[in-house]
This record gives sequence, structure tokens and C-alpha cells, in this order.
Amino acid sequence: MAFFRPRVPIGALEYSRRWSLRLIFLVTLVFLYAPIVTLIAFSFNDSRRNIVWKGFTLKYYERALQNDELLLAFANSLTIAFFSTLISVILGAMVALLLWRFRFPLKAPLEGAMALPIVIPEICMGVAMLAFFARVGWPAGLPWPLNLSSITIAHISFSFPFVAMIVRARLVSFNRELEEAAKDLGASEWEALRDVIIPHMRPGLIAGALLAFTLSLDDFVITFFTSGPETVTFPIKVYSMVRFSVTPEVNAASTVLIVITVCLTALAMWYQNRLAAKEKGTGK
Repeated sequence: MAFFRPRVPIGALEYSRRWSLRLIFLVTLVFLYAPIVTLIAFSFNDSRRNIVWKGFTLKYYERALQNDELLLAFANSLTIAFFSTLISVILGAMVALLLWRFRFPLKAPLEGAMALPIVIPEICMGVAMLAFFARVGWPAGLPWPLNLSSITIAHISFSFPFVAMIVRARLVSFNRELEEAAKDLGASEWEALRDVIIPHMRPGLIAGALLAFTLSLDDFVITFFTSGPETVTFPIKVYSMVRFSVTPEVNAASTVLIVITVCLTALAMWYQNRLAAKEKGTGK
């Protein structure tokens, strides 16, 4: 009887498929972002219990801003993220330029080693860094900001491979004839690098810097293993607050971290779109 099965119009099948995809997309968005929206909403809740809504208030943000330990932890995270980003961008750019320009023995193993901090679990990276600092006898009890050095080194170790990958992907689109033309006009190797290659790398450098800053600011696992008893970062402080109870003050502190991360991501996307539009308009 399959011969007499009525045919479904192609338009109806396409319509049904579109609605199925839209439903899947909507369910995925709800699954991913509903907990974040709930956390942000209850950070304004005028109640110590997150399960009961009793009204709108900003007092828990005021308490978070008046919490000296929380502010110190946030300052530590910003300091670590700043130095980690600065050094990661320099190292990542140098490694990307090395892998893009030169051919040398053991290049393939080096590329594989560059990917290790990205693909291995964070807890393995944290344990490895802990063992490394214990082995070399890294000094403890240093004054601020030297007491953040171990965390900063650990963050650099997993941040600069991301920068290298982004910058190298940007260098793939570089026209080497521009560099050769600059040298024909009398530019030295350094001048060609400074005036031709680095301007082309700039979007990748900025995107890599924003990614490295966000990764460092949000990291918890590796920081937990490499931080000393007197060194507390913002994610670790929030975790210690959550261990007692999930209060609106914890939600407020978490919301601040989420807003900073989203703003940095939006800034990176805006800058990338602006540069893409500019290059498209100039025909480069």
C-alpha cells in the first residue's frame, strides 16, 4: 500500500523543518542561558534566600563593593590578567610569526606541543603547574604583587597558545608581496616587520589579548592549584563564599564578573567587524 501513500508537498516539509530547527535553537538557548539569567535576576532580590522573590534591591551590590576582601581579590585578578595578557601577546605573536615564516626541524612537534595547554584538561594543567612550582622551590610570602607571580606564570602557560593560534590564522591572509615591496623600497627586516607585518597582525593581536584577558580573569581550576594561602583571586573568593551559602551577595559578585566578560567579548566582536568592514571597503 506504500504505492498509494499521499505525497507531502515540498513546501510543507521545508516549513516543518524550519520550525523544528527553530525549536531546537530555542531550547538550546534556554538550556544555556536560563541559569545565568536567573543568577543575575536574583542578585537584585531583597531576600537572603534565592528561592523566594521579595522585591528589587541594590543593597547586595553595595555590600559587595564594601567588601574589602572581595575588592582585594578583584584587584588581584585584574593584576594577574593584565600581566598575563601582556606577556601572552608578546610570546604568542613571536611563536605565530616563527611557525608561519620559517621551516625548521621539529616544527611539527612544536606545533603539537603548542596545542597541549589548549586540549588537556584544566585540572591536569593545574596539577602539573603545582608540581613544577614545588619542584623548583618557588618562594612564598612575597610582597604584593610578587606574590601573584606563580599564578601569572601559570596563566601565561595556557593563554599564549590561544594568542598564537589566532595571530597565525591572521597571518595566513598576509600578502608576502607587500613585505617584498617594502624591502625593495629600502626597508630593513625590522622596518618591514614594524610597518607592514605588525599592522596586518593587529586584529589578531587585539582579539588574542581580549581572549587571554578573559581566560585569565575567569580561571579557577589552575589558579586554585597555584595560589598560596594568602593569595586570593576573584573566582576563588566567590567560590569560598558559595561554600557557605548562595546569597544575593554571591550572585552580585558573579554578575559583575559575567558583565565584564560579556563586555570584553562584545568589544572584541565589534572591533573585528569594524576591521573587516574597513578592509572590505579599501579592497585589501
